[in-house]
Amino acid sequence: MAELKYAYYPGCASQSMTIEANDTTRIVAKALGIELHEMPRANCCGAGLLTDYDYPLYIALNARIFAEAEQMGMDIMTICSTCLMVMSTANRDLRNDPALLERTNEVLGKAGLHYSGNVGIKQLLWVLAEDVGLAELGKRVVKPLNWLKVAPFYGCHSLRPSDALGFDDPMKPKSLEAVIRTLGAESVEYAGKTKCCGFQVDLVTEETAEEMTAKRLIEAKDRGADCMVTPCPFCHINLDNYQGLSEKRVSRKINVPVFHLAQLVGLAMGLTPHEMGLSRHLVSPERIIR
Repeated sequence: MAELKYAYYPGCASQSMTIEANDTTRIVAKALGIELHEMPRANCCGAGLLTDYDYPLYIALNARIFAEAEQMGMDIMTICSTCLMVMSTANRDLRNDPALLERTNEVLGKAGLHYSGNVGIKQLLWVLAEDVGLAELGKRVVKPLNWLKVAPFYGCHSLRPSDALGFDDPMKPKSLEAVIRTLGAESVEYAGKTKCCGFQVDLVTEETAEEMTAKRLIEAKDRGADCMVTPCPFCHINLDNYQGLSEKRVSRKINVPVFHLAQLVGLAMGLTPHEMGLSRHLVSPERIIR
């Protein structure tokens, strides 16, 4: 396997609400020989909230992140699908519009920075499936998860907008299923794997968001899934943290554990549930861990 080095951008959620996603990613990356280099000057990407409110600021904030990675000579790896979408969209715009790139560099220049447009943005799923590669990942599996039926949940921002992301088919993706099978588990096919978990609706209409979350979980459970796995910490917040509220909303016990991607990989690599931070989950995966 070629040497893999990335400028690591965990995102805000994975440094606060879902710190186990950040912690386990670092552990698994080290075990796989992936070097994650800190970005000490990196700022928030804006989480998509600035895109329509102040487009030039949104572009400048993200270009500032890219400029740091470019100085480091590395592509960016993130474990937040929202950060992935926001940064990838900004990068697309900067690459496709030389005038925008020039104006943005005038802003960056005031801070002694410059961006040439040469940085790639990836998420952990893509790194595992393509850069590490499924064959190499399979060699690292020492405890195949062959007793588990796992429902993949991509999250909207891992797939769309496809012209900015472009790694997988936005309607018929295959990468997460491929990783699940490489870990020895069975991948469960169900209708909601590419749909919204409800997170974007939470602050607008809580009731609708809870119904959406319940629907995604029930779809997977009714197809026989023992658990879910997602590469998105915001999806994990909805599917795990808010599962109890969703159960009350639909008057049905669901009880589907939800894993961060790094946690499932780590378990298959022989790392312990404690190392993978599973005690932080609100829906305990204890009954399905061997």
